[in-house]
Amino acid sequence: MFKKILIANRGEIACRVAATARRLGIKTVAVYSEADANAKHVAVCDEAVLIGPAAAKESYLRGDKIIAVAKATGAQAIHPGYGFLSENAEFADACAEAGLVFIGPPASAMRAMGSKSAAKSLMEKAAVPLVPGYHGDNQDADFLNREADRIGYPVLLKASAGGGGKGMRVVENSAAFKDALASCKREAISSFGDDKVLAEKYLQRPRHIEIQVFADTLGNCIYLFERDCSVQRRHQKVLEEAPAPNMTDERRAAMGDAAVAAAKAVGYVGAGTVEFIANQDGSFYFMEMNTRLQVEHPVTEMITGTDLVEWQLRVAAGEPLPKKQDELRIHGHAIEARIYAENPEKGFLPSIGTLRHLETPQAVNFELGGTLANGLGHPAAVRIDSGVREGDAISPFYDPMIAKLIVWGADRKQALARMSQALAQYQIVGLAANIAFLKRLVEGEAFATADLDTGLIERNHDALFPAAQPAAEGALALAAVALIEAEKDASAAQSGTNAADPWGQALGWRMNTAYTRSLSFTDDYTAAQPAKAYNVQITYRDADWLFNRPASADTHPERLSLMSQQGTDFSIKLGDTAWHGSVRRDGDVFHVFTGGAHYALAYNDPMAHAGETEAEGGRLTAPMPGKVVAVLAEKGKDVKKGDALVIMEAMKMEHTISAPHDGVVEEVLYAVGDQVADGAPLLAFRAA
Repeated sequence: MFKKILIANRGEIACRVAATARRLGIKTVAVYSEADANAKHVAVCDEAVLIGPAAAKESYLRGDKIIAVAKATGAQAIHPGYGFLSENAEFADACAEAGLVFIGPPASAMRAMGSKSAAKSLMEKAAVPLVPGYHGDNQDADFLNREADRIGYPVLLKASAGGGGKGMRVVENSAAFKDALASCKREAISSFGDDKVLAEKYLQRPRHIEIQVFADTLGNCIYLFERDCSVQRRHQKVLEEAPAPNMTDERRAAMGDAAVAAAKAVGYVGAGTVEFIANQDGSFYFMEMNTRLQVEHPVTEMITGTDLVEWQLRVAAGEPLPKKQDELRIHGHAIEARIYAENPEKGFLPSIGTLRHLETPQAVNFELGGTLANGLGHPAAVRIDSGVREGDAISPFYDPMIAKLIVWGADRKQALARMSQALAQYQIVGLAANIAFLKRLVEGEAFATADLDTGLIERNHDALFPAAQPAAEGALALAAVALIEAEKDASAAQSGTNAADPWGQALGWRMNTAYTRSLSFTDDYTAAQPAKAYNVQITYRDADWLFNRPASADTHPERLSLMSQQGTDFSIKLGDTAWHGSVRRDGDVFHVFTGGAHYALAYNDPMAHAGETEAEGGRLTAPMPGKVVAVLAEKGKDVKKGDALVIMEAMKMEHTISAPHDGVVEEVLYAVGDQVADGAPLLAFRAA
């Protein structure tokens, strides 16, 4: 076994690999960019070396620098994680030339599977079923358009060298084909350095089912069952589970055998995933093979009692597979939810910022490499794989994943319940996150009843994106109590030796009368609908308050009292109802976590904002830092509501800035290739 390895990655996968290495007594070397100097993966490894600026192409994609660091630190092998260089055959070759073990498949296997079109030709020879389409080398736009017409719409365009949902477009008709092709190629060249695409028939209501395969250097190859990854947005996975619901033993064996055949066809070694698209009738077709460890590998570990990273290390060291096919069994059910810094209500736009508050559900009784008895069999198995901590920043340079939340249950029903409970306990302040959306998704009828397909989110859009509901009375009361108690603490700290002076304290004391105070909050958390204003009246009394919503005809003053407070955790009583929650203040915003919901209530302090003026209007701004890749508007041009004006690229995804209403473009402020900051005005626009 290796004594020291270098982890050529960042974030949660780097931390994940380091955890297994530490358990096995293997020293680890981290590499990091200037943006990651204080990152978690740097802290958890035994050594860490700076390799370049923030941009991945100048740091994490610099194979020459990474190999130099490995040799300088005495590492014997390099684990690439996933993404970056994990499927780069040239890097694998360079490792071998430098006398380093690449902890992954042979370069030849990566080359064979790295091109989707070439891989499909190989699979056809291996008798693995394929989706109808064009996988050839001719990239002429007119030719591809004719091929799409032949295949029949809708057609799916995919980057041949791609993965992770990037460089994919669904084309509904021939008229839309060339614009979609151009966009697909732009994203492909940006993400993978190769703009070659393939076209396939887009199946209606398909499921995305993948098989985990593993092979050693001795000719052994097995499959560790399947994962259902059908729930996706922007062709990227949101929820994954194992085993796949409604999977028969016969279908599982057929897909497993096909996956093993695919791996053997390219002389595969190590961990890999063969992805299939499956019809509702049970038929399935090969999509691609990911020649690396997958983001969703934990659900396979949870149901099989294995540590797949340990398997990777042992196989790379020349050892045989730890288990044979007939020794593997499925135990229970596991679900993984990807916690992203993104705003689902704004088209899943990534969010940039600092994790000013991060509280997670407690990880319970799951240990990598543990046995089923003391690991997977516990009635509350929860696992969190994360590469960030409270105070860390989510930057525009890398994927906006915060963590992977994985739960295990004796069956799917129990796993669903535990996932819902764990999501309710997740708290994030400082940037937008998808936790509330994930909770609606997990609790929604479609997912709960396993009515799965890759269009589940779009098909259930209205249920998953309901109209914003008014803030609960209890949430407003918790925010009010937190504000008042904070003012009392500040007053006591300032009064010093005059603590007994009632005139110098913010306790609401008035001579011969009761003090009634008006508080104004605004709920703009969804940022997708007009903000809601809430006016609250608090009447101070000796030991409690009266709480009233004067603008609500059906409300009346209710007694409000603080039952207990421990730090930011409050228990209050409003009328006859007890409310418990955590209140985290971030500037003027009170983040109230109660009843499994998160309310962001902006306190409108009349003194703090006196004299402020509204910002200049009429300009369309960048939703986040990024690069302008296309300008579709011209100065003086009349446009209609919804017309695409500017296309930006951020976090390897394209974002279209559209006209909010009919109007005229008065000025274009940036050109193609320009880098723009978050909130930068992209063009001046006058409403018609």
